Amino acid sequence: MQDIKELTPEELEKVIVGWGVPRFHARQIYAWIYQKGASAFSEMSNLPLSLRIKLEKEFSLSRPEVIKAMQSRDSTEKLLLKLTDNNLIEAVIIPAQRRVTGCISTQAGCKFKCSFCASGTQGFKRNLTSAEIIEEVLCIKERLKNAKLTHLVFMGTGEPLDNYDNVLKAIRVINSPEGLHIGSRRITISTCGIIPGIRKLSEEGLQVELSVSLHAARDELRSRILPVNKKYPLKDLLATCKEYIERTNRQITFEYILIAGVNSTLQDAADLVRILKGLRLCKVNLIPVNPVEELGVYPPKKLEILFFRDALLKQGINAILRKSRGEDIEAACGQLRLRHEKVHSS
Repeated sequence: MQDIKELTPEELEKVIVGWGVPRFHARQIYAWIYQKGASAFSEMSNLPLSLRIKLEKEFSLSRPEVIKAMQSRDSTEKLLLKLTDNNLIEAVIIPAQRRVTGCISTQAGCKFKCSFCASGTQGFKRNLTSAEIIEEVLCIKERLKNAKLTHLVFMGTGEPLDNYDNVLKAIRVINSPEGLHIGSRRITISTCGIIPGIRKLSEEGLQVELSVSLHAARDELRSRILPVNKKYPLKDLLATCKEYIERTNRQITFEYILIAGVNSTLQDAADLVRILKGLRLCKVNLIPVNPVEELGVYPPKKLEILFFRDALLKQGINAILRKSRGEDIEAACGQLRLRHEKVHSS
């Protein structure tokens, strides 16, 4: 049975009209789901009973089960969610001054096996549907009692551009005034460098933010950190990023996770300056890695991090040092799921 959240406002209107029901009821249904947080059609009290029965018969309105919630000292909250087929995904709530960001997953598991990330250690299960992606956002919204969800980042488990159609459909619902009405410029899609997806996104006409995970500026090293680099090497990726900037006139954020003993030397910084110099609109987010004991990855010392940042700034690269969030609750991608599955499989 199709989940009703997979329908855009226009698609739902078409269904309603096809049933011989007045078009305005589609807006009411959307309001119940996205503004009032209804979890059952029976709650939609201003709809005719016959329509509620019809909706119940034709559609589902599911919500993931929160099986674990952990709150960090810095107020970051990580949720472990169970889908209807028992697959587990993670979502993170990141409060900051004047904003609350939701970090959401797009796949159950991940096939890309980045060396610093726990998401790929348990293998790839499947893509999330657009409805399941939206459910994560609704789940976050429900937990924010006196705060408003202002920003979304597709940086949780999975590669968004490997689940392109479902991610884009979810974004259109999240962005729509009838849906969650989160502005497109407050939505960020993060990719490990899927070139066809970046090209396709540049043609969408959406003003979403694009974030590209670099983590190294030499092919040999990047291929060790991100195996996807073997398929989409730096030269091709950076050329595609340049095309994206020229086509959209939008800035790209390059994510660079700093890992001790791997990619955090001054030579690594010089290499990064070299490959980014020709890009007109870009910035670099430097993020000390969240420690993952199973993978043997740890952040560099503070002084090494500052030297790296300053080396970029001195060469005119807009570099921002981002603080890792939720380290004490293992908020990096896949860590909570990994711990849970280890405990329950032992």
